[in-house]
Amino acid sequence: MRLALFTDTFIPQMNGVARTLERLTGHLQRRGVEHLIFTPKSADDDFYVDPVRPIASIPFFLYPECRLALPNVTALRAELDRFKPDLLHMATPFNIGLCGLRYARKNRIPHVASYHTHFDRYLEYYRMGMAIPLYWTYMRWFHRSCGLTFAPSNETIGTLNRQGFRNVRLWSRGVDCRLFTPDKRSSEIRERYGIAAPLILLYVGRIAPEKDIDTLSAIMKALPDSVSSRVHWLIVGDGPLLPELREQAPDNVTFTGYKEGEELAQLYASADLFVFPSGTETFGNVALEAMASGLPVVGADAGGVKETVVHGLTGALCAPRDPASFIRGIGTLAERPERLAEAGAEARRTALTRSWDSVFDGLLDSYRQTADGRSLVDSGVYPA
Repeated sequence: MRLALFTDTFIPQMNGVARTLERLTGHLQRRGVEHLIFTPKSADDDFYVDPVRPIASIPFFLYPECRLALPNVTALRAELDRFKPDLLHMATPFNIGLCGLRYARKNRIPHVASYHTHFDRYLEYYRMGMAIPLYWTYMRWFHRSCGLTFAPSNETIGTLNRQGFRNVRLWSRGVDCRLFTPDKRSSEIRERYGIAAPLILLYVGRIAPEKDIDTLSAIMKALPDSVSSRVHWLIVGDGPLLPELREQAPDNVTFTGYKEGEELAQLYASADLFVFPSGTETFGNVALEAMASGLPVVGADAGGVKETVVHGLTGALCAPRDPASFIRGIGTLAERPERLAEAGAEARRTALTRSWDSVFDGLLDSYRQTADGRSLVDSGVYPA
């Protein structure tokens, strides 16, 4: 099988989608699947190696960290003609994905898409709610000819089904339990950041409105003295709201900036409790990374996070955008050391069942089923 993958985000960008797709391409190579990856260029030319095909791009005005591709359609089409793909996968629905979709439809090639982000919910945070009906109209059009649409959680599948999507299949997420492990806990983290408090509360993610950073700020400021006096916050990440959050934060908060790899794994393992208020996640990779590191998760009872965290067992699920609910969840664990340890151990056991290899092998089976169903072209499932 020859696969062409189209995505508007990829490494060196570091978000959940980019990291998942990087892992997917590694798995494709290990399984001997020929593939090309078309993605916006966001680094020097020598960063990209075969099979990545970088496309000229400019920063996206809402998210300067994200890129808006400016594809040369003629050159892209010629590359695909030479490659002769059996299947196209559109991982994002914007410029790059749209180029792939048009090629697939015109050449009547089986194709699939994945849905990674609740952009409709993002629009509400950026005061663009009036555009939501238009967004869903476009998304239905984009996905209507796809043999399958992959979604990372059952919550997301339900959302898409309610919007009239067909042929939606679960493509969940895994976690690298060798990278993210309690064994990497180190006192060096406390020394580096000057932490003397008994407990470290950790947040990892973008510092942006759609991550409910206003809720995080409210939680940090409103923790009762009985808890606040015993904890220190580590905020890992970057984003447009970082200056505002830093200005509002109490004294027991340290901002580390963006971290990745071994340094990030050590931060996870050296903390005691993961706090993640975002209610917009289709999955929530960071919550699973925290669990693999032996941390209970206090997260929003929304999106994909509520399918990863088991309330009362691996952490606490709280009412989205309700700081008081999160404060209760934090207090329940922070004030009971034995319960905190039990929940962390159970979180690690849960994460150990989430193998990336099994997740990606399931995706490859779905790829093959769709690529082999070429009769679907003649039945109109893949219209020109």
